[in-house]
Amino acid sequence: MLSVADAFRQIEDVLRRDPGGRGLMSGLPRERLDALTDELLAAERLLIVTGFPITGCGVGETDGPPGAVNLAALFHQLGKRVCLVTDPMSQALVAAGRDLLCPAVPVECVPFANSGEFCRGLLGRFDPTHVIAIERPGKGRDGHFHNSRGEVIDAMISDTDCLLLGGKAVTIAIGDGGNELGMGALRSYIEAGVPCGELICADLAADYTLAAGVSNWWGWGIAALLSLRLDRDLLPSDGQESRLLDAVVRAGGVDGVTRRRECTVDSLSLEQNLDVLRALRAVTTQTKEATPCL
Repeated sequence: MLSVADAFRQIEDVLRRDPGGRGLMSGLPRERLDALTDELLAAERLLIVTGFPITGCGVGETDGPPGAVNLAALFHQLGKRVCLVTDPMSQALVAAGRDLLCPAVPVECVPFANSGEFCRGLLGRFDPTHVIAIERPGKGRDGHFHNSRGEVIDAMISDTDCLLLGGKAVTIAIGDGGNELGMGALRSYIEAGVPCGELICADLAADYTLAAGVSNWWGWGIAALLSLRLDRDLLPSDGQESRLLDAVVRAGGVDGVTRRRECTVDSLSLEQNLDVLRALRAVTTQTKEATPCL
C-alpha cells in the first residue's frame, strides 16, 4: 500500500505523460502538492477561468471546459462557493458542462470589450480566496496572446490576465503548452522544450503551477489529491466523463489540434483520456480504500 506522499508523486507522474509530444513535461520540478491540497481544502470562494479559442473555428476547444467543470462540481460538492469564468468563444461549452454536473454554479462570460473592467468588477463582487486558470490564454512578454504555433490571437481573446492579479487570492495555473495564463514560473522549461517557447510563454506566474500532458487531466488530479486527504472517492466515473465531453462537443467544442468537432482532446481519443483517469483511480485505491461519495 502506498503512502500518501508517494501517491501524490505518482499522481503528478501520471499527469505528466506527454502523448502529444508538447515538450513541456521533461525535467520539470515537483510542485508542492501537499501545500496545494491544504490550500484547496481551506478555500472558501473559487473563481475557475477557462476557454481557449481555436483559430479558424470561431469557438473554443475541448481541452479546458471539461476540466474546469469537473473542478467546479468537485468544490461545489465540498460546500465551497464557486464561479466559472470564460468568454464568448467558450461560453456555450462551459455552460453545457455546468448544466450536466453542477447546475447551481454560475458562469460569468467576460466580454471582448472592456475585459479588464469586467474582471476587476467580478473580483470585487465575488472576492475569491482562490483563482484557478485551466487552459486559458495568458499574455506573453510582448503583451500579446499566442497559440501554440506562435500566431497572435488577440482578436479572439477576452483579456482575463487581471484575474491573477487580484491581490490576496491564492492563484493556481494549469496548462500543457506554456502559453496558458499563470504558467510564467516555468519560463526556463518552456523556452527550452516547447516550440516557440520564448515567444508564447505566458508572462504571469501563479502561486502554484500544474503542468499536464492535457490540461483537463488536472481536474481529475485535484480530485485525486483531495480524495486521498479526505479518504473519499471524489473521482468521476468513466461514464460521467464520456457524457461531459459529449456535452461540450454538442455545444460546439472542437479538438484544439485537429480542429474537428469530435469527442477527442488534443487529438487523443476518449479512451486514451480515460486511461489517465483509470491510472489516477488505481493510485488512490492502492493508497487506501476510499469510500465512494454519494
